[in-house]
Amino acid sequence: MIREFKNKDMNDILDIWLSVSIKAHSFVKSSYWQSQVKNMRDIYIPSAKTFVILKDNKIVGFYSLYENTLAAIFVKNEFQGLGLGKKLLEHAKEQTDELFLTVYKKNTSSYNFYLSQGFKVIKEQIDEGSLEYEYKMRFER
Repeated sequence: MIREFKNKDMNDILDIWLSVSIKAHSFVKSSYWQSQVKNMRDIYIPSAKTFVILKDNKIVGFYSLYENTLAAIFVKNEFQGLGLGKKLLEHAKEQTDELFLTVYKKNTSSYNFYLSQGFKVIKEQIDEGSLEYEYKMRFER
């Protein structure tokens, strides 16, 4: 089940975001991700439209949209590979006609996932926070 984020969900999604970020982006120091938790809590999540996905009444993933940009999409590590990310992404696609995102170049599994879901690379750039190369991608109907 996918539903809109509620304030009481904040700790759950921050935990998911941090643990998945550290594992999926092992090429970035974990201290970088830990230093971003406050910004996620106080700036990014409140300024975005966020939805959570539940399994057995527990939050196991979420995505955040900022205008037509998919700012975040994360599924708990132990629930990956079950199609939940695809469900979240399909839900996000329904919110807008054109969807943008960025993905680290070294995060090949996520990059390949987005390609398989109809996204196309429109630009390569450097993420200012981590100084890692990333792709800007777009999906349009």
